[in-house]
Amino acid sequence: MKRRDFIKISGAAAVAAACAPKSAVSGANAPASEGKMLTRVNPVSGDEVSLLGFGCMRWPMVDDGKGGKIIDQEAVNEMVDYALEHGVNYFDTSPAYLMGQSEKAAGEALRRHPRESYFIATKLSNFGDQSPEASIRMYHDSLEQLHTDYFDYYLLHSIGRGGKDAFNRRYVENGMIEFLRKEKAAGRIRNLGFSFHGAKHEFDYFMELYDSGEQVWDFCQIEMNYVDWAHADGVRNVNADYLYAELDKRGIPIVIMEPLLGGRLANVPARIQRQMKQREPDRSAASWAFRFCGSYPRVLCILSGMTSMDPLTENVQTFSNFQPLTEEELDFLQRVADQMTEYPLVNCTNCKYCMPCPWGIDIPGTFQHYNRALTEGTYARSAEQKDYLKLKRTYLISYDRAVASVRQAHHCIGCGQCLPHCPQSIPIPTELRRIADYVDRLKQDTL
Repeated sequence: MKRRDFIKISGAAAVAAACAPKSAVSGANAPASEGKMLTRVNPVSGDEVSLLGFGCMRWPMVDDGKGGKIIDQEAVNEMVDYALEHGVNYFDTSPAYLMGQSEKAAGEALRRHPRESYFIATKLSNFGDQSPEASIRMYHDSLEQLHTDYFDYYLLHSIGRGGKDAFNRRYVENGMIEFLRKEKAAGRIRNLGFSFHGAKHEFDYFMELYDSGEQVWDFCQIEMNYVDWAHADGVRNVNADYLYAELDKRGIPIVIMEPLLGGRLANVPARIQRQMKQREPDRSAASWAFRFCGSYPRVLCILSGMTSMDPLTENVQTFSNFQPLTEEELDFLQRVADQMTEYPLVNCTNCKYCMPCPWGIDIPGTFQHYNRALTEGTYARSAEQKDYLKLKRTYLISYDRAVASVRQAHHCIGCGQCLPHCPQSIPIPTELRRIADYVDRLKQDTL
């Protein structure tokens, strides 16, 4: 189905759904009154879930005094308290997030509140040791770290990469699927699903398992935003319009990750920002991205990895006064997405799965700085460019400030240890070399 036709069907349905009473539409309900968080009812479990979910992959970090970083627990507690007070009740974490620190921080913050006041989502992130012993130990460690005796939402983490073989190795041959089914039957898992990163044929395989009844998914977590809706590369990732349509027709509730595309849709290029401000002077770029995702009725929850109180309070405001996009606004975002593809950005979402690098390179920091320079217009393209010397100086100085010299791209030896861990399938050593070469040419004035 063409994007425009799909928008006419789903966009119109979403507008009706977001404004409907609870009984009107399965899966998309509970309109927000002024100042009240919008919620949607999970048709599988009956859970009333806040449309804004708290992604715990980007908790605030502080120096540990030993050259490393630890989570700022006091700041996390403050944010969790504010989120719960304002109706956010879905918290998504993983044993893999923030180099193993995320679950503990989430558990410490949430345990101070009644267990029935929030939903916990975490994952079986058995990317390394996939033995049944290690996988089961990870499962029980998550229960302990999160101070709970059951999971509301439990996911097979990032299935798709490697297709059928990887799925069978991680979850079938080691008996983990059967183990998780028994845990669900015992009430220790309330909803069992998966998060997906991969190509179309890989996603189709998991839908075939669902259709055959071999694997019945209670929900699915996908990457969806107005750029990936129709501009995914089609090889390593599949367009979100296809993912949404396939899940929607099967009635599978959808949780959204990367609605801001790793922050890039919160900090769009200046010319796009101007277009948005001309339409909605008081709305942020991020609110456009969130409203896009929330305008589709099968979406149960939209995750945002909020690192401080500022984005948290802004996002709460967006979802507490939620306005679904009109068809004309959806068309506008399609044109914005077309413009975004003109920028040679690295498709990094700052998930940090590639870290730590064995050679000490700050991979996500390097990519984030490079992308920021492109979107903010501080990227020098040639020596003939207007203000070239100023742009050159700005890039080099800001690079040194953002990423320590010993951790910059030119130290990459191309070992490839990062490659299996990237959910976006970025050719990381190639991109690091491209940035290192760009910096060398800047220094030598050979652009």
